[in-house]
Amino acid sequence: MILTIYLSAVGFFGLILMGIDKHRAKRHQWRIPEKTLFLVAALGGSPGVWAGMYLFRHKTKHLSFVLGIPLIFTVQTAFMIFMRLR
Repeated sequence: MILTIYLSAVGFFGLILMGIDKHRAKRHQWRIPEKTLFLVAALGGSPGVWAGMYLFRHKTKHLSFVLGIPLIFTVQTAFMIFMRLR
């Protein structure tokens, strides 16, 4: 139950960060560092960051995001499945 709440919150946070960064990019303002976006994804927010990439059309031309975020998501999902089967 706590894990579900945590993953939902960090996923939502990742989605919001992608929206904020896109908004700032359009206005040539200070940006959220890419390593921060990857950190949020690695901490469980990969579904939100991935959704934000396509919802906001943000970072979709960056190969590191196009390959990296789905890879992080896949590894996290495989880990969760492995832990459930143990």
